[in-house]
Amino acid sequence: MLEKFSFKNQLENLVRNPENHHYLLAVSGGADSMVLASLFQDLGLMYQVAHINYKLRGKDSDLDQKTVQDFCEKNHIQFHLYEVSEKDKKPENSIQLWARELRYHFFREIQEQQNLEFLVTAHHLNDQLETFIINLSKASGINGLSGIPAETHNILRPLLNFSKKEIYEYAEENRIDFREDLSNKKSDYLRNKIRNEIVPKLLETNDQFLENFKKSSLYLNQTKDFVQKQIEEIENKLIVFNPEHKILSKEKLHKESAFVQFEILKKYGFHQEEEIPKIFTAENGSSFYSKEYQLVVDRDELIFIHKKAEKETPNDILLIDKFDSSENQIVINLENNIEKINKDFEWDFDVEKLHFPLRLRRQKDGDEFYPTGFSGKKKVSKFFRDEKISILVRQKIWILTDCDNSVLGIIPFRQDRRFMATKHTEKVLTIT
Repeated sequence: MLEKFSFKNQLENLVRNPENHHYLLAVSGGADSMVLASLFQDLGLMYQVAHINYKLRGKDSDLDQKTVQDFCEKNHIQFHLYEVSEKDKKPENSIQLWARELRYHFFREIQEQQNLEFLVTAHHLNDQLETFIINLSKASGINGLSGIPAETHNILRPLLNFSKKEIYEYAEENRIDFREDLSNKKSDYLRNKIRNEIVPKLLETNDQFLENFKKSSLYLNQTKDFVQKQIEEIENKLIVFNPEHKILSKEKLHKESAFVQFEILKKYGFHQEEEIPKIFTAENGSSFYSKEYQLVVDRDELIFIHKKAEKETPNDILLIDKFDSSENQIVINLENNIEKINKDFEWDFDVEKLHFPLRLRRQKDGDEFYPTGFSGKKKVSKFFRDEKISILVRQKIWILTDCDNSVLGIIPFRQDRRFMATKHTEKVLTIT
């Protein structure tokens, strides 16, 4: 039963000492969100309210806004409003996805501006059941069937264990004003169709259906947590140590079941089951991309590079524009220009053989040079392979070139012998 203290208990399960935190409540004007706001008010918690007027239902949308705004004015609560306009480019299709992205962007902006730690939404037990049915139809696995989490990424859903009926009863008993969204009665969206046509029939089959579903949902979440712990233990055994990026043994992961492969790779955004086998058969050097990660296949390793974690460095650096003719020798220390190099080296060049300016850049297809210690020329890519330099390291290596794009050396591994200084050289450029 939904009461002030049962609600407080649910909130305390999500966040310790709820009275010490600041919250942003997403309030639409419907019964669930108005009850949520009323409970926060009665408990004396520190919160602000955000409302979005999508302008989808004409006068009804404005009345929803007024209901929320009146509540905030009456209780002296800071009210944040976003009114959708033409600049928001409302799509003809996928309205729900567009609306979701718009409101969460708005909520996050307010949280940052007002320093509000938690976003609180009014999802309830019926929403949980609808989500379960939707995910069941999509074969989404145990994570999908576990439904809406009560807490994730500082989003709290303290009403998740209370039914829609309990929320309406609480609103009536406490004389809480709210607005009915009549568009929810239309079965034009999948969720509405499930809500209006499927869920009522399920509830008719058993007076305890929702209560039993709540218990089943709890068991599923416990199972999910157990499985995830097992997956983490397996993944830890596959890790090849690297301080910068996650690297897994491709061979060992390939020996695991398809389920384990999927669960591990899904963490990095690679969740298309039909694509996963391609990762294990891809050629050395192949890359796969998810929203947040680049996966590089490097011999027997899978390297996961987080896009945001990668430091933004230029791919081309001007090293020296020209040589001062009044000097016989100029020394350039590369650590003043690029990141620390883990290998000492010193290259002397005959200035007369160089075509300025000289630049540093990353490897390009077709690069070749005449490395010291070899009799002929060699492709840079083959040099990397022969030296067993990993894909990951190659992406960070600088190539020294002249204005003709000739490779003068691969830093810090090998200099091109054609441009080296000799005992007869008069003017020397030293790179160290």
